Amino acid sequence: MSQVWDPLRKKMVALTPEEKVRQWFIGVLRDNLKVPEHMMMSEVSFRFGSKPFRADILVYGRDTLPLMVVECKREDVEMGREVLEQALRYNLALGVKYIVITNGLKTFGFKRSGMAGQEMPYEQMEVFPDWETMLGND
Repeated sequence: MSQVWDPLRKKMVALTPEEKVRQWFIGVLRDNLKVPEHMMMSEVSFRFGSKPFRADILVYGRDTLPLMVVECKREDVEMGREVLEQALRYNLALGVKYIVITNGLKTFGFKRSGMAGQEMPYEQMEVFPDWETMLGND
């Protein structure tokens, strides 16, 4: 199997269909949204209660708290409610302002707009803010 350099993990990793999407979106974050590489991590393990989870990409603020979680899927995975609910479950532990789901063909971003406990405390974004703007949005 082919391999690709992951600049966040600083190692070669297997170029799976999901990894192809992850590496593409790392480039979007770095090049388009101006997120410094040292403020991102890929394949981040964490726990919520006793349940283990793994986020594809986490973006951090200057305060080192998670700011955005990105869930990457293969191109043939439908970007539906199930994928969004997976990212929302991650957010129970992470408490991020931004959630992104992508399969490389379709990408959807959500910004926290309400309070925890609301049925849907996130609203879909039409435009993705750059990192500096994300830091300033409360």
